[in-house]
Formats: sequence, structure tokens, C-alpha cells
Amino acid sequence: MFKRPTNTNQPAPAQIERVTSVLGEGISWHGRISGRGGVRLEGIFEGEIALHGLVVVGETGKVTCDNVRANSVIVAGAVHGNITADKLEIRSTGRVWGNVVVSAFSTEEGAFLRGQVTMEDQVDLQLEGPEYEPQEPAQDDAQSQQDNPQTES
Repeated sequence: MFKRPTNTNQPAPAQIERVTSVLGEGISWHGRISGRGGVRLEGIFEGEIALHGLVVVGETGKVTCDNVRANSVIVAGAVHGNITADKLEIRSTGRVWGNVVVSAFSTEEGAFLRGQVTMEDQVDLQLEGPEYEPQEPAQDDAQSQQDNPQTES
């Protein structure tokens, strides 16, 4: 009588976003962050961020990037650069200098943003390609030749 109808065509629940790596306070890093997972930045980071997952810029974090690209971005520290994300949250201590392209956007009272906000129905994060996909281990050439001998005619 009070049962919910069972529907087997329901979409799978969204993947839980969590932090899997941390750049600690007092650490300065210059480079590129890409792949899948979640990262929390409490130190200073300069470079490129293109991540399938979550990026958290903590209160002590300072990020300088041309364009931070990730599924979700939470800013409680400082970001100098554009942000492209499905979801962006700027906390009360967060500061962003750059343009933002998002599907969902929220700020707390006291948050700072100097730039333009563009909201889209769907954001293309441009995270596809071999450099952003998990890599298969490469076989040693000698082992590969043993496994697949070729005869010359």
C-alpha cells in the first residue's frame, strides 16, 4: 500500500567526491595536476590543473593557473586564474581573480570574485585525451617481441 514503485532504470548515484591527495601548508609546487581523484591545496601551487574530480583550495592555499578545470572546485584560499567546473563554491575566506564558467555556483557572505561568471547548462571541461586517462603499463619491447615473433620473408 505504501510501497515505492521499483524502477530499474534509475541512474546510478553520483560518485562521492573526496580528497585523495594533499599539498600541505608550507609546500610550494610548480607543475601539472591531472588524472582522477581529489586534491586539497594548502600550500602554493603554480601550473596547470585538469582533474576528473574535486579540487579544494584551503584557507592557506594559493593557486596560480591559467585555467583550473575540474568537476568540482571549492575555494577557501586564493586563486589567480580562470575556473571551469561543473560546480564551484567560494567560501567566505575565498578569493578568486579570474573568469568562471560553471553549471552550478555558490558563494558565502564575504567571498570575493573579480571576473565574469558564465553559467552553462553543461560545461565542457576538455579533460579527455590520453594525458588525462589512466595509463596502462607499457610492455617491455623485448618481452613484446618474444610474445609476438615476426618472421621476415
